[in-house]
Amino acid sequence: MKFLGIIPARYASTRFPAKPLAILGGKTVIQRVYEQVAGLLDYTCVATDDVRIEAAVKAFGGKVIMTSTNHKSGTDRCQEACTKLGLGFDVVINIQGDEPFIQASQLETIKACFNDPTTQIATLVKPFTSDNLIGELENINSPKVVLDKNRNALYFSRSIIPYQRNADKADWLQKHIYYKHIGLYAYRVDILKEITALPQSALELAESLEQLRWLENGYTIKVGISEFETIGIDTPEDLEKAEQQLKVMNEINKL
Repeated sequence: MKFLGIIPARYASTRFPAKPLAILGGKTVIQRVYEQVAGLLDYTCVATDDVRIEAAVKAFGGKVIMTSTNHKSGTDRCQEACTKLGLGFDVVINIQGDEPFIQASQLETIKACFNDPTTQIATLVKPFTSDNLIGELENINSPKVVLDKNRNALYFSRSIIPYQRNADKADWLQKHIYYKHIGLYAYRVDILKEITALPQSALELAESLEQLRWLENGYTIKVGISEFETIGIDTPEDLEKAEQQLKVMNEINKL
């Protein structure tokens, strides 16, 4: 199978304008992401709607393609980029442009989901542990996922799912394995074309989670499990945390 990695990156962001061009450890965030995944897939490129990002990617030697300014999601941008590239790929992997610590093992896990010929879409989760605090489980910016016995997603929610009726909330993490969604997606090329043609759904609008549109329309989402905790950069404060994480990782690599 041939895997195409696309990194959607836009300049405008309500919480952190120009985020892809923010500096992390002496390099732009978009360069950090690109260098984490380049060489791990058959082809990787950045898909952007801004000439400043295009110039930055070209400056560090990366591949980049310009896309429309009208896309509402990274999935839509991936579809346009895939169509323009037209290089005969089987699966498109949507790599978040604000995840500079994405791991090779995570890409391998999501690729492995397509060993099953029935897989249409795939994503990743990380189990919450008993060491996590209940506040982390309650965080609405950290969507939760419930799985069926075949590791297909049943539902995604910003609320805690499932609700444990017969246990104190303080004990929930000890009594059940909860899964945190990691926003890495992969789609068969024909499925990507189909799901980007769908109108927004009621569940998607209610939770503000686009993957619910796919479930509501009958598509299946295979789930891979990762033990690695990613750090997404949504705000300038997140960038500061990422800077500290990078320093820790660099120190570990020196050992």
